[in-house]
Amino acid sequence: MDDVEKAILISFDESGAIDSELKSQAVNFCQQIKETPSVCRLCIEKLCFCKLVQVQFWCLQTLHEVLRVKYGSMNLEEKNFIRKSVFSMACLESIDDKICTIWESPAFIKNKLAQVLVTLIYFEYPLIWSSVFVDFLPHLSKGTVVIDIFSRLLNALDDELVSMDYPRTPEELAVAGRVKDAMRQQCVPQIVRAWYDIVSTYRNSDPEICTTVFDCMSRYISWIDIGLIVNDAFIPLLFELILVDGISEQLRAAAAGCVFAVVSKRMDAYAKLSLLKRLEMTRVFGLISDDNDSELVSSVAALVTGYALEILECSKRVNSEDAKVVSMELLDEVLPTVFYVMQNCEMDAAFSIVQFLSGYVATMKTLSPLKEKQMLHISQILEVIRTQIRYDPMYRNNLDILDKIGMEEEDRMVESRKDLFVLLRNVGRVAPEVTQIFIRNSFASAIASSSDRNVEEVEAALSLLYALGESMTDEAMRVGTGLLSELVTNLLSTRFPCHSNRLVALIYLETITRYMKFVQENTQYIPLVLAAFLDERGIHHPNIYVSRRASYLFMRVVKLLKSKLVPFIETILQSLQDIVARFTSMNLTSKEPAGSEDGAYIFEFSQAIGLLIGMEDVPLEKQSDYLSSLLTPLCQQVEAMLMNAKRLNPEDSPLKIANIQQIIVAINALSKGFSERLVTASRPAIGHMFKQTLDVLLQILVVFPKVEPLRTKVLSFIHRMVDTLGASVFPYLPKALEQLLAESEPKEMVGFLLLLNQLICKFSTLVHDILEEVFPAIAGRVLSAIQSIVDSSGPEANTEEIREVQELQKTLFTFLHVITTHDLSSVFLSPRSRDFLTAIMQLLLHTSCHHKDIITRKACVQIFIRLIKDWCARPYGEEKVPGFQSFMIETFATNCCLHSVLDKSFEFGDANTKVMYEKFGDDFLVHLVSKGFPSAHCPRNLAEQYCQKLKGSDIKALRSFYQKLIEDLRLQQNGSLVFR
Repeated sequence: MDDVEKAILISFDESGAIDSELKSQAVNFCQQIKETPSVCRLCIEKLCFCKLVQVQFWCLQTLHEVLRVKYGSMNLEEKNFIRKSVFSMACLESIDDKICTIWESPAFIKNKLAQVLVTLIYFEYPLIWSSVFVDFLPHLSKGTVVIDIFSRLLNALDDELVSMDYPRTPEELAVAGRVKDAMRQQCVPQIVRAWYDIVSTYRNSDPEICTTVFDCMSRYISWIDIGLIVNDAFIPLLFELILVDGISEQLRAAAAGCVFAVVSKRMDAYAKLSLLKRLEMTRVFGLISDDNDSELVSSVAALVTGYALEILECSKRVNSEDAKVVSMELLDEVLPTVFYVMQNCEMDAAFSIVQFLSGYVATMKTLSPLKEKQMLHISQILEVIRTQIRYDPMYRNNLDILDKIGMEEEDRMVESRKDLFVLLRNVGRVAPEVTQIFIRNSFASAIASSSDRNVEEVEAALSLLYALGESMTDEAMRVGTGLLSELVTNLLSTRFPCHSNRLVALIYLETITRYMKFVQENTQYIPLVLAAFLDERGIHHPNIYVSRRASYLFMRVVKLLKSKLVPFIETILQSLQDIVARFTSMNLTSKEPAGSEDGAYIFEFSQAIGLLIGMEDVPLEKQSDYLSSLLTPLCQQVEAMLMNAKRLNPEDSPLKIANIQQIIVAINALSKGFSERLVTASRPAIGHMFKQTLDVLLQILVVFPKVEPLRTKVLSFIHRMVDTLGASVFPYLPKALEQLLAESEPKEMVGFLLLLNQLICKFSTLVHDILEEVFPAIAGRVLSAIQSIVDSSGPEANTEEIREVQELQKTLFTFLHVITTHDLSSVFLSPRSRDFLTAIMQLLLHTSCHHKDIITRKACVQIFIRLIKDWCARPYGEEKVPGFQSFMIETFATNCCLHSVLDKSFEFGDANTKVMYEKFGDDFLVHLVSKGFPSAHCPRNLAEQYCQKLKGSDIKALRSFYQKLIEDLRLQQNGSLVFR
């Protein structure tokens, strides 16, 4: 062993026994050898004399790298030497009287040799080494060793150059085209003949080499002349090998792979249809079994499904009636086997069940009525869908307790069901009666199924019924089209043994909710619906996920049925007595504060109860009793906690606060069932109860002034009471707004402004006095927050604070816009607010001209336009706000209506200058012509034309001229104007 071999062995060592420094030296030494001019000769020599696989691999890898990188700079003699030596190795020829024994090496060494040969072919075939394939063929007679290497060469050529399964550079695509064209012209027929002879010779004695040849051949069928394979010699041989018993299963599977390649070959639709018919594929259908581990079954399954897909594609592309009939006949033959494969065999990853079946169903849309065989196919498609959507029983416990494995399986199934349910809806449209009968039968068989599959069968049947409902129109559901009445009756009256299972319980409730339109028209089913939601199948289900979802769905059911539930209110409340008791006495001893899921649960349950008892159909006395029984204990709890707030120890405080939050959530949701008309006009006693509740909850702001979650919940309740109590909420607002404003951070101030927006939009000028009182504090607080961010901007600025203030600023602009559009701009002029007027005007001006959000810019411009209308009389009238008119003419008009519009990011019509002209008259025009347009380098004649248009009454002509003017100025200045 010389130094080179030692260095290679050390560099490949992965045992950890070699010193790292020594290994590094060995790697460097090998790298230096690669750089020597004689490295190729050294590699050839080592390949001839050394049997160490590490050395052989290193030498072949080095040859491959040198050829790829340095081929262009090699001399002719060196190229000839490498070509001759490598070819001799592959063909078991001697090199300098020495036979290279590389054929005895492992497969990866022979693959590497094939890769080196392909690199030579890349550079030399057909222009330099035109006979490479023809020269190889005679050596195949030496036996399976050379046949194996030749097959590896063809496989490597496909992998490295020809196959389109890998991304290729334009150069590689050009070379691939050149190689394929030369091979077709020169040697493909001889290679195919060699494949045939090899299989015929070795089919009994060496099935492994025949398998290798078929695997290689299947790669080439896509681009060689199909007539070389589809003929009276090769096709019978392939089918004979597929069908005969007693030979290698791998060989039979490989033969099926070649037929699959034939079936998949791209060609004219009519020629393809003729080819598919000629293959007589029915003879292989019987080989399909449910032995998923069989390579033959998997290969034939892929062949059958690929064959069916090709027929379907042909049926879409042929136009003649005869061809369509042939395609349908072939499809009818193959579909039963395809359905069996879909339900019982491992599917080829490239085959999409849904895509194929959707394509087939689409062909039926034009057929009416469907034939008996097509009806049978529809039933089989539905069976495939049912099989595909059914969970595997092995995951039952994981899905029920919803652990990590269960969540992953549920997510996977949700995703895979999406397309299957689309297919189901399409089938339902083509054959509605067949679909409904199938679902009815699935339902019946699921109920009768054995306990080991009962859960999955029932869940799948319910899921099918749910998905069917998604495809039905409201009208069809109301009248109970077809078997729907029977299906819904069965659904509501059936009790499943597996109802305790989470998945079954959930889909059962979802399906009932899906069909509520039917129940609305058929009120005799209401008791059955209520029973499902109120007993252990729904809200009282032992699984918390089910009971929470049941509360939400029950709320939806109440919303849909509304007054139809009035006769059942007593029954409902009695059934929910334990829940109501728990709900009106929050658990104050729990060590774990309720989370967001519990909050949602309480909200949905409370809203359902509120919707039930808040209807005008409920007698007043009963309504008062119901509401009092809920509000009184809740308010008493809040009052008790507020009284004891000072005595709370730090450990209990978070728990108590969480409980107060949940109580506010519950009351808030409960109130959603009561309309403003009911609580203020028809039943003021109910309104009085809510006012008392509001009074209690506002105390929270006094006792816990700095607890942000509580402040947020109370704010949300005030929003609710504005909608519920209407104008009767006014007496409570001053105190509420004062407390909310006292401790507001920027994030909370956003919520505060949204409340004021609601009040303004609902009550308009009625809130003038309230708004006038709070506006100065709002303006001071918001402007201070904006300025603080400007002052602190820099690399170390708190990005979260900046984001909050930006959100506040955006809300402020909406707030100012709401004020001005509801005739409340006089608020800005009150003695206490005037101090902030200049700062607000400057902020609005800057935003109108420079804000990156175009909608915000437009909103600020609209605020100015409203202020012009409010504060400026007709030309030369009395000035309501001294200095405002000159500010608008000299600053706003020039900067916003002219300079900022020259920025290509801003587009708006010119109604703004029209309003200013109407209000400001000639003063505005004089300033525009003498100072505004000249500063934008606008020609005087265009400025004067614009002013003439402005004086006219044609707004459309003005806007058109204005846009043309701005476009001309933009072109003139090339967008380089610096904003003033």
